Amino acid sequence: RAITFDHEIARILNILGIDSDNDPAIDYHNDIYYWKNAEGRTLLEVDWASTAASGWHTRYWFSQPALEKRLRGLAAELPGVITRCGWQATGLQQDEDGAVLTGTVTSADGAVTTETLRAKYVVGADGANSFVREALGLGFEDHGFFFDWLILDIIPNEPMPSDPTHWQLCDPARPTTIVPGGPGRRRWEFMVLPGENPAELASTESAWDLLKPWGATPDNCQLERSAVYRFQARWASSWRNGRGLIAGDAAHLMPPFAGEGMCAGLRDSLALAWRLDLVLSGTAGEALLDSYGTERAGHVQHYINFSMDLGKIICITDPEEAAERDRRMIAELESSDGTPVDTDIAALGPGLWIEGTPHAGELSVQGIVEANGRTGRFDDVVGRGWTILGRGTNPAALLSEEQRQLLDSLGGHSAGIGPADGGSDVIDLDGTYGNWFDAIGAEFAILRPDFYVAATASTPQELRAHLDTILAGLRIPVPATTTTK
Repeated sequence: RAITFDHEIARILNILGIDSDNDPAIDYHNDIYYWKNAEGRTLLEVDWASTAASGWHTRYWFSQPALEKRLRGLAAELPGVITRCGWQATGLQQDEDGAVLTGTVTSADGAVTTETLRAKYVVGADGANSFVREALGLGFEDHGFFFDWLILDIIPNEPMPSDPTHWQLCDPARPTTIVPGGPGRRRWEFMVLPGENPAELASTESAWDLLKPWGATPDNCQLERSAVYRFQARWASSWRNGRGLIAGDAAHLMPPFAGEGMCAGLRDSLALAWRLDLVLSGTAGEALLDSYGTERAGHVQHYINFSMDLGKIICITDPEEAAERDRRMIAELESSDGTPVDTDIAALGPGLWIEGTPHAGELSVQGIVEANGRTGRFDDVVGRGWTILGRGTNPAALLSEEQRQLLDSLGGHSAGIGPADGGSDVIDLDGTYGNWFDAIGAEFAILRPDFYVAATASTPQELRAHLDTILAGLRIPVPATTTTK
């Protein structure tokens, strides 16, 4: 079960009306993520305390069952969504017009029947042992990274403070993770040592023995869950075959040391959703789906490699090797300027964005703005979707008539953003956008529905050229124009 997500996921959840800063099922803690050795000396400090450039706190904590219940409730309110429980896929066939999924349905009384579903596309977000991935013939690249860890989730009967709030104990005798588990919960993760029996370690008696030194006992808390997971590092070599696509654990698995596994799956969902929306509505061509896998694979590979690197440091059980690690990391920390490490550096793989333009392929910034009589985060006040920003003035007048029509067909919009005394459509209250444009040397930015930057430009000519490239990548039919005689 996931228990943490980052600022980008908070931004995605906000699309659904889930405000991570003010939701009773979600916590955040303004604290550094510390790595410490067996003697308690700090080896590394990771910045989980600040507000990220995308406008949300760097790290949040939650209970996965509670969030899933919330998401199922939201889905149930959508007229176009049908949820079928107890449905297990057994066959998948494709033709030129769609795909046919065959499966068995188990009713409440245990009766099993066979059904078929026909759809334009099938998305396999069906876990690490994905049936859809196998049926599509999409292979996995395995990096041979395997470690078993015991996950213990507890519910304290009374407040159980922890200092630090979230930290990693790099003790070769038993590498251990201590983190929040969402409101009213805490989690311990213990590495299964060589020679240990995972099933025995996960027993209730063993779990309480491991928790006792930390002050958690049957008298002051409840053991909600005890389970051993195998941490792996794998990604699919391809994410699409015809009308079938994969997402989430079906497409990638990563160790949890960076807290990005579930985050990657939610990024997949949004990256695929806006593409399918355009394709199914006939606004964009089917070839748009090709960039989904290339972009997401490049992004997720960064976090998988990063997580493996962290795991290779954390999962050291040899005392001499651990001592050498400690000496090296302490020396690096002491020679640094004291700024906590920022791990938010991933960019998209090749796809629908203009390489070489500053900040393209990266998550866009978000500041506090004023527009349309409202004040708040840009996404809430100005809107989401395809957006063209101009420093100071609205760039709409700089576009060709055809470009404006195509942008309209996408449901896109444009806006000028600047200080209050500049006459802009959108007032940049905290200077986020002015500082950003200064830093990247740009005057314009093209933003995508998944909040990533498609391109930036410093002149109107560059803006028009980059927009033409993006629109061509969307495979949008050119709308008919009316001529007046």
